[in-house]
Amino acid sequence: MQPYPAVGKLVLASGSPRRREMLAALGLAFEVQVPQIDETPRPGEPPRAFAERMAAEKAAAAETDATVIAADTVVVLGDRILGKPADENHARAMLRMLSGKTHEVVTGICVRRGGRQRVFSVSTGVVFRVLEPAEIDAYIATGCPMDKAGAYAIQGGAAHMVRAIEGSYTNVVGLPLCELHEALISL
Repeated sequence: MQPYPAVGKLVLASGSPRRREMLAALGLAFEVQVPQIDETPRPGEPPRAFAERMAAEKAAAAETDATVIAADTVVVLGDRILGKPADENHARAMLRMLSGKTHEVVTGICVRRGGRQRVFSVSTGVVFRVLEPAEIDAYIATGCPMDKAGAYAIQGGAAHMVRAIEGSYTNVVGLPLCELHEALISL
């Protein structure tokens, strides 16, 4: 049984396997539509605004009358967005930048139903311990960082790199479930 009966049919506008797993764990029945949009930040666009715009554009790209859930997660160091690495050297550079520092993970969410939509974002602080070059290389060798914003996945092989988080763990994975639950209830 759908825990949000008033929401009706659900579509996840995302290609992320982690988001699929998380929605399924909530007991939600949904279809997946992978949006094809340009995910390039605009010059001077703040990270939070970028994540929210991406979520809204992904939701708009879904071709359905169903309730749409779309999200975009970015890793932010200072005011710099760290997207998915282009190659192993790029992943290595990102992990070196994050080593020993606190960064922010921002997920933009858009929930659209009919002519209504709610767009918001959730931010979580993440503290990395100092990483040794050999452990960065070993993590990159697993292939895990290659399709992840900031070149890491807290739920995977990078959990030992994270000293602390302040905020939503599920946000760092890619979908802030508490806030999404509240948005679905508000519909």
